[in-house]
Amino acid sequence: MSNGHAGARFSATLAVRDWARALEFYKAAFGATETYVVPGGGVARLAVGGAEFWVAEESEPHQNLSPESLGGCSVRLLLLVDDPAAVCARAVEAGAILLAPVADAYGWRIGRIVDPAGHHWEVATELG
Repeated sequence: MSNGHAGARFSATLAVRDWARALEFYKAAFGATETYVVPGGGVARLAVGGAEFWVAEESEPHQNLSPESLGGCSVRLLLLVDDPAAVCARAVEAGAILLAPVADAYGWRIGRIVDPAGHHWEVATELG
């Protein structure tokens, strides 16, 4: 019996105060590419390898608020890559803050950063 979820995928939309600056950060930090931009700007779909996510200018009327407006972030994103140390270093060079250096723990090589818009990222690869 099918649960109606065959082929389901998940994508996140990150609310930011400065959309153009955020796009430049994700391109510099993660090598993201724009796969779609809403005409006029303010919303874009980005891809890092096969992983896609959206970036949108915050909009209070739509309750789409950035971590800066909320005073923190309620979600951590997990970016799976081959070399977490290199990706974390590149992200820090692009303006991220390193919260936890890359280390091996519980079968993962993982580090944690916060991007300039306040979103928390765990950058990892599974070991073994």
